[in-house]
Amino acid sequence: MSARILVAEDDPKQANLVRVYLEREGHSVLVVGDGRAALDQFRARRPDLVVLDVMMPIVDGLDVCRILRTESDIPILLLTARTTEDDILLGLDLGADDYLTKPYSPRELAARVRALLRRARVVGADSQAVLRVGDLEVDAGRFEVRIAGRPVALTAKEFGIIEVLAREPGRVFTRAQIIDLAFGFDHYVLERTVDAHVVNLRRKIEDDATEPRYVQTVFGRGYRLADPAQSPGSASRPSGPVGRTGVGR
Repeated sequence: MSARILVAEDDPKQANLVRVYLEREGHSVLVVGDGRAALDQFRARRPDLVVLDVMMPIVDGLDVCRILRTESDIPILLLTARTTEDDILLGLDLGADDYLTKPYSPRELAARVRALLRRARVVGADSQAVLRVGDLEVDAGRFEVRIAGRPVALTAKEFGIIEVLAREPGRVFTRAQIIDLAFGFDHYVLERTVDAHVVNLRRKIEDDATEPRYVQTVFGRGYRLADPAQSPGSASRPSGPVGRTGVGR
């Protein structure tokens, strides 16, 4: 998954380290040292993703983030030495998709870039598609879920989970994969809270949340959306536990 990445970082050593790790991933990397150059190069080159340091001369990273978000939905990863919750939330409110606090691991930065690119390409490819699995419909363009034509009101995180599962019915997703694909490394989502979101999701879409026929648990692995095309009848009534990998509640 190679991409054109713009890195805006005024510390030459940090910038070079980021460039080296991203180029090892196969990306084409352009480095600039201030916010004005970041805006100019973004408009001239139209990269696939921006890695943006918050503390930069001329125009700081938060202002760059705000301006970029008015012009594009490009994924933005913030690098910040500010570690308070208010500072982090400000960056997210201005439109950043993810953030890393300094000091950070270059390997983690590369992983977050991969996740943001993967999520952006999935959303871009099917942002207007209606996903249909049996009588379940997930309309990403309208942010709606319908069961047999009946609309179901979901929170953003519940919608993110069902959308990920509906893109590949029958596939088992781990909790970490769900966080990665649905929330883009959202720091406020832990693996155990995925379970809580699934419980609430089932209460809204299942006839009987204790006997789910849509979102099924695969013990020791994660969750999947029952695929009626693969297993006739399984979408109407899941089987009971079968060892450690059986479908359960």
